[in-house]
Parts: sequence; structure tokens; C-alpha cells
Amino acid sequence: MASAYRFELPPELIAQAPAPQRDASRLMVLGLQRVEHRIFSDLPSLIRPEDVLVLNRTRVIAARLWGTRDGSAGAVEVLLLHPAGSMRYDAAATRWTALVRPARRLRAGSVIRFDDRAYARVVAEADEGIRELEFALDESFERFLERAGRLPLPPYIHNDSDEAQARYQTVFARDPGSVAAPTASLHFTKALLERIAATGATIAEITLDVGLGTFRPMKHERLDQHTMHAERYRIESPAVAAIERARARGGRVIAAGTTVVRALEGNAAAHGGLVPEEATTSIFIKPGFAFAVVDAMITNFHLPESTLLVLVSAFAGREHVLAAYREAVAQRYRFFSFGDAMFVERREGCAGRLPAQ
Repeated sequence: MASAYRFELPPELIAQAPAPQRDASRLMVLGLQRVEHRIFSDLPSLIRPEDVLVLNRTRVIAARLWGTRDGSAGAVEVLLLHPAGSMRYDAAATRWTALVRPARRLRAGSVIRFDDRAYARVVAEADEGIRELEFALDESFERFLERAGRLPLPPYIHNDSDEAQARYQTVFARDPGSVAAPTASLHFTKALLERIAATGATIAEITLDVGLGTFRPMKHERLDQHTMHAERYRIESPAVAAIERARARGGRVIAAGTTVVRALEGNAAAHGGLVPEEATTSIFIKPGFAFAVVDAMITNFHLPESTLLVLVSAFAGREHVLAAYREAVAQRYRFFSFGDAMFVERREGCAGRLPAQ
């Protein structure tokens, strides 16, 4: 039941700005028996030489645009999701699937004018404010986004400063395509990654483009009535090989964020084991799911009654996680995208681990 994932959160604990230094945020270590309070820069001490740390190298695009309805002064907000007919980012695409507001005033044929150099026409309508837009530009699409777009910070962050924009991107972001950051990885610095590598642990990279569905609230009380939107992921052979080597030597697979968990576990569930591929997943990980790949995860503190909180609860046990959240509130941890982090170990009973290959 969705209401089983409700908790009380004082509004002032919703972080409106990142920590002054990325790795200076707090880190709650949620072990099997106890809770520890650390700093994110302590992370290397939690990682063993035989482990593999898996990162999501996706890059957030400047997907939020503002314009006006042609022939009126009505303001329009556009959130680009992905090119029409494809989940893969394409800088040459001129037709895009987007979320628009106010949707009721943007029907097929409507024109959204951004400035005297760019406009878009609504060419198709879908439910929940989704529209297909055809762009007309006198410059490249990437140049247009760079000039007119902003990174789409979540609505609970009331801070769109240039500093907030810059910090809403990981230091290893490379593959454009996300409309939200893999926020657990916002805490990493290049120096911290070097310290992790110095432990002897392996660092592997995959890509999952974070989509709108990850952050949409559950509308139904029953979890099995919620449908996740598909997200594109790409897992390459070096990452699969690094995970298999870690397993073979008794190491753990540590996922940096729920996005990595969804990509790895979605891939393994589809194929009975990890395989290199580019595909989409709409996996909704909830209690009863048998984790086949991930042994520990790094994650931020999530919204009440969210699919991400359900995922973490499936991984470590609902009562265990909610007790940790109550402790986090009591200890004045900072919540959500710019907030603090957790290092979570998977509890017994949540495993269905595949054997080493």
C-alpha cells in the first residue's frame, strides 16, 4: 500500500542548495544491525578492494524551456522528455515528446514561440500533459538549448541560481539524455573517485537516462496498480566484465543510485543474467523483488510515498528503512536531490543473487 511509505518530514529539511563541497554532505550508513553517521568523504573506508562501484554517467540536458502561445501573452512551460519515436537523445532531432503547461490550452496546431529565432508547433496530443512538438529553429538544437534552456531542477527546489544549475550535474556526466540528475552521484568529486580507485576497488560505468516517471507520485493505493514509464539504459561489455570479476572474487556490487539499480536489475530480470545491451526498462522494484546483482547502494533520502522509497525498502526492508528515515529527521539530515546520502546494505531475504559467471 502506498500509504505504508508515508513519513513526516519538516519542510525546512528539504535542501534548497547543495552542500558547500560535494563530498561534505552527510552520509548515513544503514547496515544490517546498526546506523552510523558519517560524512560522504568517508565513503572509501566503506568500500573493499574486491568490490565494484557502478556509476551512471548520464548527463542532464537543458530540457526546461519557456515561451508564449502564439498570438497571446499566455506563458508556456515545456519540459522535453525525449525525441519523438525514440528514447535516445539526438541533437539533430526536431520532433520531441514533451510535457507542457498549461496543456489544456495547447492543442494540436498550437504554436509555442520562444523568441524571434525559435518556435514549436504541437503536432500530436497524449494524456497527462504530454505533447509532440515540431521545432523550427535558425540554429542547431544543442545551441538552442544552451541559449534558451535550463536544467529542470525538481519543483521542490526553489532555487534556480547558476550555482544550483552547475551543481545539478555529476562530475562524470558524459552521455546527454536525462531530464533529472542521478542525485546520489552529485556527492562525488574527482578526488574522491581517485581515493576509491586507490583502495583497489573497480569503478565501472553504465548509462540510464532518468525520465519523468521516476519522480511522478504514485496515484493508487495499491502498488501493483502503478505503472512506471520506460527509461533507456546502456550497459557495455566492460561493465558486465567488471561486475563478474567482482563476484568471482567475493566482492560486492555497489550501485551509485537507484538509477543504477534499475538498469542492472532490469537487465538481469529480462535476461536471467547481465548482458551488454542498449534497451529500455520500466521495472518497478517493490517488496518481494529478488535482487540478482546489487549488494549495496548509495542513495539520497526520497519523497514520501515515492517509487524510489519503495525500491530502497524492497532492498533493505520497509521497517528498517522507515526507522532510518525517522532517525534522519531527528538528526536533521537534509532531504531530496540536494540533500544528504545513505549507504545501504541489502538485507537477507531480498536476495536471489545470480551465480558468478
